[in-house]
Amino acid sequence: MDPLIHAGMRSELRDKPGIELVDDLGDAEVVVAVGVSALRDLPESSSRRLVLVASEPRQADLWTAIGCGLAVLVPEHEATTLRLLRAIGDARRGHGDLPPEHLGTLLRGLSQLHRDVLAPRQLTFTGLSSREADVLRHIADGLDTGQIARELSYSEQTVKNILQGLLSRLGLRNRSHAIAYAIRLGLI
Repeated sequence: MDPLIHAGMRSELRDKPGIELVDDLGDAEVVVAVGVSALRDLPESSSRRLVLVASEPRQADLWTAIGCGLAVLVPEHEATTLRLLRAIGDARRGHGDLPPEHLGTLLRGLSQLHRDVLAPRQLTFTGLSSREADVLRHIADGLDTGQIARELSYSEQTVKNILQGLLSRLGLRNRSHAIAYAIRLGLI
């Protein structure tokens, strides 16, 4: 971020209620970045929440921002102190906010991602194939491998292969771990 903008943001936000400024990005719950060029300095993170102040980001910029934890996009012309404080509070609470024109761009991009990348690999946005989700749902219902195979018209070996591929790909230890993972993320 430009040193002048950085100093101005720190000065403006320094003594505001509920705001604690930190020097290390790793310690930040919410990061405010000004301009899409500031994204180059941010490592990808799923735990940090990003407030991006930008004017007319391109679709590629939105994808980069999402990889960096985008929660709120504030158009530059709206970037008042009050708007930034609201955006930071929203991000901290886990709320998202995108201007409608950017939301439309993002949704069209997601549709293209599904069509061009996920669907050909038989994956969904959950990261699971429909077969994997079916097997996990049946395990969660208490069925054993043989019962799942009969229910889904698969061989027992196919059910085992589906489950083993899932465990391996997601780094899960066993069936219980897979069910807990899927439930925690709302996948089943």
